[in-house]
Amino acid sequence: MSDDRERNGHGQYADRIPPEAALEAFDEREDLGRPLTADDVMAHLDCSRRTAHNKLNDLVEEGALETRKIGARGRVWWVPIEAGPDQDSRQTAVRTEEETPPPAVREAMTAVDLPGTGAMLEARRKALLASYEYLIDHPSARKSDFLENVYPDHSAGFETDEGWWNAIQPALKELPGVDPPEERGHIWNFLGSDRFTPTLG
Repeated sequence: MSDDRERNGHGQYADRIPPEAALEAFDEREDLGRPLTADDVMAHLDCSRRTAHNKLNDLVEEGALETRKIGARGRVWWVPIEAGPDQDSRQTAVRTEEETPPPAVREAMTAVDLPGTGAMLEARRKALLASYEYLIDHPSARKSDFLENVYPDHSAGFETDEGWWNAIQPALKELPGVDPPEERGHIWNFLGSDRFTPTLG
């Protein structure tokens, strides 16, 4: 009977690799403040993405790591460091800054026309910002990319992705650095950060 369990490059079974082995990737960073991706841990353990995710998620459950989503599909992990009392106010200020779009984007988002009022309008502004962040992370994107990767988490009250896109795409065209396609279905481009420095939460 054959054993088709995954092995790494050293012949180890992936399910025999202890989660703590993934922590070695964090210990070996030159910049100890830099969070790691699943790709970093895959390279260190010489394993599949699924195995890397499993080890990282086990460490999160144990409290050894923290994680957060970045952009539409990305995720990073880091070793938590408890702040002393004198750091609390500084960290609160940093979190507030990270969660706020840069001034050029805030002004543009206020100026664009989105349907709705109150909480619904706020949800649609968040959907617009999520679309913008996705374009920054993926500087050449098609309409289908936004519908697949942004709409599901930011439907903003729209029952169909087509209705959502009809509201979001005219507003997205107005944001700094966005180069919309000349024809429907073609590529949306992000021109870079020369106009401003994005600070994404």
